[in-house]
Amino acid sequence: MALKITADNFEKEVLQSKELVLVDFFADWCGPCQMLAPILEDISDSDIGVKVGKVNVDEENLLAMKFGVRSIPLMVLFKNGQPVAKALGYHEKEEILKMIGEANGN
Repeated sequence: MALKITADNFEKEVLQSKELVLVDFFADWCGPCQMLAPILEDISDSDIGVKVGKVNVDEENLLAMKFGVRSIPLMVLFKNGQPVAKALGYHEKEEILKMIGEANGN
């Protein structure tokens, strides 16, 4: 299950994480975000060494501003506390897994 990421837990869950973290910046009203949600749940439930977190941009606009979110959905992949890849808009599961694999050196 994907984690709810907020300003309060961002440091611990994302920046200090020892594993890759895929952060999904989304909004409840966003159609492509809703299409992406089950794919991200599948990835979070799999055992591929990535933690999936979700940031609701309407609730966490300071986090959204910090990462320059202008369009959603925006996925940002973090490794060792640093953003290493971004994907804007809807993407198929295979594309997301490829981005994760490349960040892992696969």
